[in-house]
Amino acid sequence: MPVEGSCHCGETVFEVTEAPVSITRCTCSLCAKRGALWAYYTPAQFRLLSPQENVATYQWGSRTVKHHYCASCGCGTYSESPDWSTGKPDFDNPKVAINARLFDDFDLDAVPVNVIDGKNLW
Repeated sequence: MPVEGSCHCGETVFEVTEAPVSITRCTCSLCAKRGALWAYYTPAQFRLLSPQENVATYQWGSRTVKHHYCASCGCGTYSESPDWSTGKPDFDNPKVAINARLFDDFDLDAVPVNVIDGKNLW
């Protein structure tokens, strides 16, 4: 069943094909400061429902990851990156990380949280 999410002001709205079975808390400086909990999907499982111009993008360091946020209210909404499950970027298998805190009508306490030590990995 699809799950919809949105930023604080409602200008950025998105949908994923199904609820996450787990979420990830990354301890890197950006994720920690954003307070995001990430749910990972393939690009085919994600759909932006609002106009692209409602979304702004931030890239840092290697500029490998596109961190998107609402251009109006500033909520960090989703990120696009290669798959990092092997510890190296796999550009052939891109991922979309959704800030699960923005899912509408979804109980985050119902899914387990995995912690990634991004503070010491990147």
